[in-house]
Amino acid sequence: MSAVGVKPPKRLKHSPLLAGLLSLVIPGLGQIYAGERYRGMAVWLSAIVSLGTVYWYKVPAWYVVPAIIWIWNIWDAASIVKGVKRPVIIIVAAILVMGYAIGWKVTKIDPSALTKNLDRASSIVRPMFHPDFYTHRVITNSAWAPVEVPCSPNPPPAENTIDGITVTINPDCGNLNDVLILQASGLWADTATEIYWSTPIGDHQSLGEGHAAPLLLTTDGDGTLNSVIQVPLNALSAAPDPTLPLEHRVYLEQTQPKAGYQLSRNGTYLVQGVVETIFLALMSTTLGALIAIPFGFLAARNLMAGNAITLTIYLVTRTILNVVRSVEPLIIAIVFVVIVGLGPFPGVIAMTLHTVAALGKLFSEVIEGIDPGPLEAIRAVGGNWAQMVVYAVIPQIL
Repeated sequence: MSAVGVKPPKRLKHSPLLAGLLSLVIPGLGQIYAGERYRGMAVWLSAIVSLGTVYWYKVPAWYVVPAIIWIWNIWDAASIVKGVKRPVIIIVAAILVMGYAIGWKVTKIDPSALTKNLDRASSIVRPMFHPDFYTHRVITNSAWAPVEVPCSPNPPPAENTIDGITVTINPDCGNLNDVLILQASGLWADTATEIYWSTPIGDHQSLGEGHAAPLLLTTDGDGTLNSVIQVPLNALSAAPDPTLPLEHRVYLEQTQPKAGYQLSRNGTYLVQGVVETIFLALMSTTLGALIAIPFGFLAARNLMAGNAITLTIYLVTRTILNVVRSVEPLIIAIVFVVIVGLGPFPGVIAMTLHTVAALGKLFSEVIEGIDPGPLEAIRAVGGNWAQMVVYAVIPQIL
């Protein structure tokens, strides 16, 4: 018989020993047994992730972190049954130390590497402060001859005459690294001449030593020039099909100084790229906005939830829009480069598809936010889907 006013000790609903044993077998199970479901799941996930990370990293010393989590989890499970939660800072600190230490090694962070190759860094950084955008004006004398790469059964003649300059290449075609003989006449006499290769997309490649330096030769007193060149090894690197014979060009270019300044070759490429980008954005935005209009109606739930067929169309349309929006336009452009070839057109297609997906979802959300009253009124008098769009939706979104 207990003394008056003294309460008997409160019996525990769960056994601390059993909770500890459960967590010993499966991390977090003891916490779940004690009623802390989310805490138990977090402990289990922490143990599995740390154990998997150490197993992948294959450095046995780091198994101390899963061991710490395992021991702490047993201690915590037994304590929770008694009404005490152990601080999670122990396992959080262990996981962070392991994560940052392994991450430092895996990502191969080496601050000293920033100072090892300053000469290479300067060769890149210095030109950034002196961009090759304009140059002194020059008078240009140039010509070119076509060369088929790779060879077809009947290649066209590799000969061309421009403004009295005749350029001939023998043989008429070639494969990668093949030797070609170039002959030119009608050039300026005793003048330095640069010879370079141009791919079908206009990519200029040097023909000097190792195809890394310009090939500069001087014409003789009669304005003629003879040279041996090689087809660049990367002449087909951007070709959609390396086995398809395409026309490449070998250019000869002479210059003489003239008063004033003009856009350099790189500056011309830059201006051309800026103009192409502006029109690419104009075309893709216009086409995307127009194509997105019907998708906006089909992806609006308040218009498409009337029956199973329209609801299915809604779900399919919304899924397509979400998937396309999640893909980077650059990835889409790369896919279409393979399909339609290099140039601005793949970019137009990629940006159009991304615009359709983005604006289609935006339009659908605008339609879903309209007042449902007119829609219900038209439905009540027997109006069809097109009438709801014309008389209830469009007047509210315009």
